[in-house]
Amino acid sequence: MSSIRPRDLSPGPQIRATPGAYPSTPGDSGSPTESSELSLSQAVYKRRAKYTVSRKIRIKVGTWNVAALTGTEKDIGNWFIHGKGISESLSTHSFDDGIQTGVLEEVGHQEARRRKTASTTPLNDPGFLPGGDEIGLYVLGLQEIVDVSSTAEALKPYNDPHPSRRWKHAVESALPEGYVKIAEQQLIGLFLVIYAAPNIAPTISDVATTSVGTGLMGYMGNKGAVVARIVLGGCTRIVFVDCHLSAGVEKGNLERRDWDASEVLRRARFSPVYNGAGDVEEASDSIGSEDVAFWFGDLNYRLEGMAGEDVRRVLMLHTQNEYRAVGKSKRKIDAELALHDHSVGHDGMEDDSSSRTSSGTYSPSSAATSMTLHLSEALDPSSDPASLQTTLASLLPHDQLHQQMRNRKAFQDGWREGPIDFLPTYKYDVGSVGMFDSSEKKRGPSWCDRILFRTRRDKQAYEDRVQKEESAKKRDDEMKAHGIDDPTINEEVLFDYDPADDGADDDYDDSQDPESITTAAGFEDTLHLEYYTSHQRVLSSDHKPLDAIFTLTYDAVDPDLKTKIHQEVARELDRAENERRPAVTVIVDHHNEGDSNSSVSVDREGVDFGDVRFDSPRTRHITVANTGRVSATIGFTDRIATSDQAAGAAPSWLDISFDRQSDKQQSSAEPGNVYTLEPGDATNVGLTLHIADLNLVRALNAGNVHLEDVLVLRIHNGRDYFLPVRARWLPSSFGRSVDELLRLPEGGVRQAQRHPTGDANAVKWSAPREMFRLTEAVEELTERAVAEWGMRCANDEKPPWEQHTGWPFSSPTTENSGRKNGLKSHVREALDTDTPILECFPAGTSPLHKLEAVAETLLAFLASLSDGIITASLWTELESSVLLAREKSKRPPPPLSTEEEKLQILDVLTSSPAHSTSFAFLTAMLVKIISEVASAAGAVSDQARVRKELQGAYAVLFAEAVVRTPSSPPPPPAGAKARRGRGERVLGVFLGD
Repeated sequence: MSSIRPRDLSPGPQIRATPGAYPSTPGDSGSPTESSELSLSQAVYKRRAKYTVSRKIRIKVGTWNVAALTGTEKDIGNWFIHGKGISESLSTHSFDDGIQTGVLEEVGHQEARRRKTASTTPLNDPGFLPGGDEIGLYVLGLQEIVDVSSTAEALKPYNDPHPSRRWKHAVESALPEGYVKIAEQQLIGLFLVIYAAPNIAPTISDVATTSVGTGLMGYMGNKGAVVARIVLGGCTRIVFVDCHLSAGVEKGNLERRDWDASEVLRRARFSPVYNGAGDVEEASDSIGSEDVAFWFGDLNYRLEGMAGEDVRRVLMLHTQNEYRAVGKSKRKIDAELALHDHSVGHDGMEDDSSSRTSSGTYSPSSAATSMTLHLSEALDPSSDPASLQTTLASLLPHDQLHQQMRNRKAFQDGWREGPIDFLPTYKYDVGSVGMFDSSEKKRGPSWCDRILFRTRRDKQAYEDRVQKEESAKKRDDEMKAHGIDDPTINEEVLFDYDPADDGADDDYDDSQDPESITTAAGFEDTLHLEYYTSHQRVLSSDHKPLDAIFTLTYDAVDPDLKTKIHQEVARELDRAENERRPAVTVIVDHHNEGDSNSSVSVDREGVDFGDVRFDSPRTRHITVANTGRVSATIGFTDRIATSDQAAGAAPSWLDISFDRQSDKQQSSAEPGNVYTLEPGDATNVGLTLHIADLNLVRALNAGNVHLEDVLVLRIHNGRDYFLPVRARWLPSSFGRSVDELLRLPEGGVRQAQRHPTGDANAVKWSAPREMFRLTEAVEELTERAVAEWGMRCANDEKPPWEQHTGWPFSSPTTENSGRKNGLKSHVREALDTDTPILECFPAGTSPLHKLEAVAETLLAFLASLSDGIITASLWTELESSVLLAREKSKRPPPPLSTEEEKLQILDVLTSSPAHSTSFAFLTAMLVKIISEVASAAGAVSDQARVRKELQGAYAVLFAEAVVRTPSSPPPPPAGAKARRGRGERVLGVFLGD
């Protein structure tokens, strides 16, 4: 997402609905009581009704699918800027006559003249639509500026800027001098660009653009939308959506188009909009919060329930009259119509002799005459069965878009469209005015390209209607529950009819009447659709371009008036003096995050985090609101460092974050930061408790430390607030020694805490039970994951053990890191509560993700053991008697076999049976994992390679996790490296073949 903010507005408060907040209604007067930069802006903003004036602007919205064809950019200036390429005879709309400079080029000559190096619009076309400097805002949406059917283009991780540069050059060459590019956004083949007149551009602010891909896999950019948001005149927010929805004529394609549109609405997000007071009007601006919206592009909706061949034929009966000279398209149209008449004659139907010559050949002129009533000139086109208006009226009820809007499946929430009085825009032979697709597929004509619009009032009216329907349904359900099946049974109701609601069920509206808009800022704007038509005589694509012209009357800020109001407010504030001290209100969120096991104290004072677990962050929020009449500068003060506590505003296990930058423009996490709140302003403070330090975990497990502290919120020139924070630690099996884990009862560490027994110090296991459970789970899940991978993955996709050598114990897969941390939290909880590990995962979790979570938890568990699997004393003996002895020998000893090395190492480890057993379980599991993964590699050579790679990677990973070396004296860097190598050697001996 990109954003442009022409003006440097001061950041405002994130929370508006707080005690003392200023209302956002026009014309509200008054002023704050302290002269500060922010309060001055607020006071001026509250009087904005006094410095806004009514303005009028014409907005031209154009859309065109250019089908990635060369030369299409040559037409853009003529049809989009100058209004050329319209066929009056193939539209039922009445256009103002342009200034004719010569005889308009005949269609046949125009088609014959077409070249890729020049515009295809007819010669001597005066242009029937307003253009040039009559338009204040040009908004152009293009589709397929590159070939999106190409997989290489669709999967590109970047947008190729060269096609968009070509289009911008073409548009800018045709625009009047002084027009300014306001916004642009590209998504593969989609391109949206906006230009503003010289007098309009300075009044546009808060420009933001974004894109939403809905193509391949639901996210790629071969389909989707590019979106722009602007604020016009400082008051009116406008959104433009250029889209290319899913193609196809099947029912699944229709549903996918609806889904594409819903995804654009759901996922499009803009940067926040700041009002004149410096306040964020909405933290996350999206489609639906604007005052006016335009949605256009290749929506790809088709004609439902009609044979494409019939539609082509009936439309070509109209387009054939455009040709006065014989040409390629003329011959094709005549041939298809003749072929149809010939087939009708052979089917035994009555032959219309008036459309054939004496020799039996088809005569287009006579056929045209046969389709026209003798007195057609005297008939109203709406009553003439042979008129274009009647033909279009018969086709439009089959339009999928209108059907989906009526059925409330897409664009139902207030979107509207002007009357369609032009031919379908798709699909034509390239280079033809009126020849619909003559290829082998002969695609049926459709109005694929559309321009929709919606105002805030349209959306609100739809929401009100839905709410009414829900209320009525609820009322009917209540009556049925009381045994009244028919509302008319109620004796107090004579009839149930409200004239105001008559016709309210028709969700589709193509009215062109000007509509009043109440903007979010409270101003009254109006929107009027002047023109909505296609440019039938543009020949360079298989789609016809489409545009619409709107007149928007809106309120805009007058800079001179605003300066005058600013000066008046400044003088008032200069006279106002307020000697009150700042006052704030602190509101604590006591929400327990839905954790049924959370223990929340009855004492509601302070912040209670409830039950907390190892490496599972937990956040609480407090709101600090300035409820005084002057600004308040706040910040958490540092405590004095003592033997019991470190210096800083919070203990090491607690992080404090504000929802804004500090007054020094530093990160909110920087120590000593202060934040200034204006009257009515508020800030949200996040307190995140995270226990990840193993030394702290061991102290908490031993009961030597408690999660309790007091934070001091200091208000400059005001009183301090003391905020107690506390939490209840849930003991963890992490951070303990092997000896401690041997004494845990069945039921886990939590069971030992809740129900201590008399033999608490008795050894109950030969090795930590957590080791048994984790290694067993890893073995079982490895079998499942490897088997599943072999069944579901393509041959050309690398398996995870090929992508990450240390898999599954070190596996940065595509799994979301937050989700993976959640899975690992489930595993740790299962260990501590002695519940089955394989049953602790959420439904739908794949064996691959389960395995990675359990494997990484195992590695972390081993690393957390205070004494390790190979203790420091065992390592010293092992290093001196086995490893170093051979290295320091003056005479190279004879090489030992792998089994002899194993025996020497085990001989040392057996002096500590629990550690020896744990080591044996661990290495046996690793050997089994290596064998399981290697066997899935295919060829024997590949198996050997994978086996060797895994042996080396596992030796490195687990040597650091299981070996504890003496902490003093610290070895030199070379010695530390050699020691690591010996540890890896110890593991490698047991992992080899």
